[in-house]
Amino acid sequence: MASIFSKIVAGEIPSYKIGENDEFFAFLDIYPVTTGHTLVIPKKETDYIFDIDDDALGRMMIFAKKIAVAIKEAIPCTRVGVTVMGLEVPHAHIHLIPMNREADMFFCNPKLKLSPEELASIAEKIRAKLK
Repeated sequence: MASIFSKIVAGEIPSYKIGENDEFFAFLDIYPVTTGHTLVIPKKETDYIFDIDDDALGRMMIFAKKIAVAIKEAIPCTRVGVTVMGLEVPHAHIHLIPMNREADMFFCNPKLKLSPEELASIAEKIRAKLK
């Protein structure tokens, strides 16, 4: 059975897409810890990030870097933090989290409750900064 992320890539579940290429897909987390919290996934479903072959993992990080640069330009933040946990969905993913302090990276913090309109606006701001 396909993961929820594979269904997002296939267009079976809507998302607030930031960008994609042939191998990777980036979209807003709908339960963000900060505004602009974005997920980067491989389109090929792989459960554990370290099961991705070395070359593809390198390309995934380069793709994530381009997304992170756009996030930093679009969302007021000091840095964009990177986290890989991999327990919540059985599909490898990188969290890109705009942060102004370390506590912004704490997943135990209450999640933001953003409307679909707010999420769409945030996604558009980030997409506009992609180069």
